[in-house]
Amino acid sequence: MPVEVTWWGHATCTVEDSGIRFLTDPLFARRLAHLRRRRGAPPPPEATVAEAVLVSHLHSDHLHLPSLARLAPGTRILVPRGAPEAVPGLRRLAGAGLRLTEVAPGDEVTVEGVTVRAVPARHDGRRLPFGPHRSPALGYVVEGEARTYFAGDTGLFDTMAEEVGPVDVALLPVGGWGPYLGQGHLDAGRAAQALAALSPAAAVPVHYGTYWPIGLDGVRPHEFHAPGDEFVRHAARLAPKVAVHRLGHGERVRPEVAR
Repeated sequence: MPVEVTWWGHATCTVEDSGIRFLTDPLFARRLAHLRRRRGAPPPPEATVAEAVLVSHLHSDHLHLPSLARLAPGTRILVPRGAPEAVPGLRRLAGAGLRLTEVAPGDEVTVEGVTVRAVPARHDGRRLPFGPHRSPALGYVVEGEARTYFAGDTGLFDTMAEEVGPVDVALLPVGGWGPYLGQGHLDAGRAAQALAALSPAAAVPVHYGTYWPIGLDGVRPHEFHAPGDEFVRHAARLAPKVAVHRLGHGERVRPEVAR
């Protein structure tokens, strides 16, 4: 099969294409600030094995320095342009043997014969709470035997399909880590609209059902559990030809794509 996708939770996935492993927004922590991992055990050691890591933006649940520090020396990390200036800890990781590559929308990087293209996202990608707006939020398209789009964190925008280009598999955020989603996010309904515009062969919903604020376990729990099922329902209506794979934590799928 041309591509295999494993969802480890939140926005963390392994995309294996042509024998090359790409890891997206690695977050391996049981707890992050006020968030607690409520579903799925933290990813096993095999999740840290990758030729390249794709970091979509600078929020600490997407660019998590302790998780990046678990990667093997020599691992290549693609980060938004300007990230090392905004997050000095990245320079320490580079000093420890990780290979940083800064990218902006439109840039292409080849990783052992597989092309990775950075594409725009509509999201506040700065390092919160006080970071400057210097680094763009990104998505990535991994193109080997298949074209796999990792959206990172993004809102819906009119030119999404044009700027992302043709894809076979879409990894789309469908929720968040709290009862409410702010600007620059996709909920299940907007993610299904994005799916209809992108028209891939297959999709995997991500960025939901993993972390939840401590002390808010009983507050609107459907907001935590439901987005995956809601996305499946909306996608069946808006993009009925797309095969949607709602994975559990640690589950993997080999989508059927025609190239």
